Amino acid sequence: MKLLILEDDRFIRDEIETYFKIKGHEVSGYENADELFDDMNLENYDILLLDINLPGFNGFDTLKELRKFNINTPVIFITSMSEIDYVKEAYSLGCNDYIRKPFYFEELELRINKLLLKNSSSNIIVLNNTYKFDITKLELIDNEDNEIELSKNEKNLIFLLIKNAPHIVSYDTIIEYVWQAKPINSNTLRTQIKKLRAKLKHNFIINIRGSGYKIEKYD
Repeated sequence: MKLLILEDDRFIRDEIETYFKIKGHEVSGYENADELFDDMNLENYDILLLDINLPGFNGFDTLKELRKFNINTPVIFITSMSEIDYVKEAYSLGCNDYIRKPFYFEELELRINKLLLKNSSSNIIVLNNTYKFDITKLELIDNEDNEIELSKNEKNLIFLLIKNAPHIVSYDTIIEYVWQAKPINSNTLRTQIKKLRAKLKHNFIINIRGSGYKIEKYD
């Protein structure tokens, strides 16, 4: 899972980043909206966490701009502003959730998982009737309940394919999501897929020649 945090309080931002990185997720933290909009891969995040009370371009303005550019990634506002008028405005602008400071990181994690699971009846996704993938823990389990050891890139790759299943994910989209701004080519992707498949007794990653990869999920 890839998280983006827009929070001008460095302590809070660093604490959230640390919590989710320990969980194995990738996190990008920004202090202001100018820094955020310099990110060329905004559409590749799974959740956006936005503070409201920011200097200059506030959280509400930021969300308006994101939606204007058709970035429809789920947004959770994290804020000390608890008045009902702020809550109403947040939801009217299209946020998906609203959490008041101070909060427990576990509560924030639960709210994030709820958004990620809204199109699924369970956090356990069955792949090709041979494996189970826990999208909150990023764990791949075989039919004998053995966990398959995965690298961070492999976890993110499977997560991306699950998010888009059963649709095809293009080579370029996979490269941008998994490797972000690192200069790699399609050969690196093919090598990564080959290494991942070598760990699987039953392959569930389908190559659509000339287009990309996809999986079938059964949940």
